[in-house]
Amino acid sequence: MTSRALTVPAVALGTWAWGDSGEAGDGYFGSRLSDSGLREVVERAQANGFTLWDTAVAYGMGRSESVLAQALSGRHRSEYQLSTKFTPQLAGDGDDPVADMLEQSLDRLRTDCVDLFWIHNPADVARWTPPLIPLLESGRIKHVGVSNHNLEEIALADRILGEAGFRVEAVQNHYSLLYRGSERAGILDHCREHGVRFFSYMVLEQGALTGRYSPANPLPEGSSRAAVYNGVLPRLTALTDRMEVIGKDRGVSAAEVAVAWAVAKGTTPIIGVTKAAHVDGVVRARGIELADEEIAELEALADATDVDTRGWWEQEMMRR
Repeated sequence: MTSRALTVPAVALGTWAWGDSGEAGDGYFGSRLSDSGLREVVERAQANGFTLWDTAVAYGMGRSESVLAQALSGRHRSEYQLSTKFTPQLAGDGDDPVADMLEQSLDRLRTDCVDLFWIHNPADVARWTPPLIPLLESGRIKHVGVSNHNLEEIALADRILGEAGFRVEAVQNHYSLLYRGSERAGILDHCREHGVRFFSYMVLEQGALTGRYSPANPLPEGSSRAAVYNGVLPRLTALTDRMEVIGKDRGVSAAEVAVAWAVAKGTTPIIGVTKAAHVDGVVRARGIELADEEIAELEALADATDVDTRGWWEQEMMRR
């Protein structure tokens, strides 16, 4: 049986961008990252109680895990939690691809166990869930989550784990003001009813909801996110303007309002951090409470944009 319930901070920190090579334009985000800069991010985060780090093999094909381990080196393992993922699309052809991928992750992360291990995409739930059971029994993984799964797939994974006395303890899906598929499909309700932690990723829509970008100041040319978002920035202006006004009243930015919204909805946002200042923003976001009418207004403005930001890797979340 799982030895203890999953407990996590109000916000998890994401390292998707840490998989970039460090050369501008090379990688998903085109981030320029340095060892000393990321170490400073870790210092600031840990000092403020943000101790859960989310990564994946798929982020820079292992580079994110290695860079994260380097940034955390010197800290006692009890000081932080690690969350990484098994991606079926990257599975090898050995006897136990799940255990193999976990071993490679543990090696890169320089640890002997992962606090939260996810099935990244629902390629074949009946095939990929059972191999998690021996890993839970051995303590190599402490808790299991599923990412990008719909309600039916979540229930199936939970049933399979339940036969061995374990359960799905977390769900991680794309969830933002612009993309509320998991809410409309009843997944948030399911998580609330069953005591499952819902982690929301892409809360800031890769920068498009930070208020930093506009038709006059688009996302960095040549990056994958520019191709996705620059064309719709004009439709986001009313929403991001309103987020800025709500933020100004509280001395915070539009991005921090977006994070506070995700927390207010009962989710644990995973916020990508590449600078220490990003952590300061998360600290501010944790301290604000939005009124119900502000939440309703932001959601109405978001719906009015008529923008669909579902990623190419995501299935549509339908209510069944």
